[in-house]
Amino acid sequence: MRHPARFSAALLPVMGLALNEAGIWPGNRVLDPFAGTGRVHWLHDNFHFDTVGIEIEPEWAEMHPRTVVGDATVLPFATGSFHAICTSPTYGNRMADHHEARDASRRNTYTHAIGHKLHPNNSGAMQWGEAYRQMHLLAWAEAWRVLKPGGVFVLNISDHIRKGEVVRVSDWHLRTLARHGFERGNRVKVRTPRQRHGANGNLRVAHEIVATLRKAA
Repeated sequence: MRHPARFSAALLPVMGLALNEAGIWPGNRVLDPFAGTGRVHWLHDNFHFDTVGIEIEPEWAEMHPRTVVGDATVLPFATGSFHAICTSPTYGNRMADHHEARDASRRNTYTHAIGHKLHPNNSGAMQWGEAYRQMHLLAWAEAWRVLKPGGVFVLNISDHIRKGEVVRVSDWHLRTLARHGFERGNRVKVRTPRQRHGANGNLRVAHEIVATLRKAA
């Protein structure tokens, strides 16, 4: 089962070190509410965190035993259950396309990868816009709820280019998390391979962002 946007090999070590530097250690519970195929569990194998994944599409959830089916906007956990959240939401870019191609161009999207219509609350079918933002407002409120006081939030996010202009998705997420009460910490840029086909294939943001935030103690 294919997934178009798994954590890249360049990102996971950076995110693991960010958690360590923020005081997250082996055995601490770390949640990914947008787990996809379960690449976050690399942090269990290599940093020995107690990782838990939530994924809304059963086919992707079934790809790792530490991931369960669930919805990031209604998490099935008690308040204050986790020491940290480590996640990468969708970016609201063309990977959210879900129309059938009318030509022979390649489609690397969530819908085409899984082979059927996505769950209505899966942001993998949401272009950048009001529906995307409203869904993530709910998800970040749940993230706040399930984190312990003093808990750490490590976010991987990226801007993208639409109609030749950079869409500042990362700034929106960081502002939104701050409004929920998260205190900003380190923010680093990580160069990763980017999708090079489709619209704006020659115009790509060269890096992704890994930001560390903290819930007030």
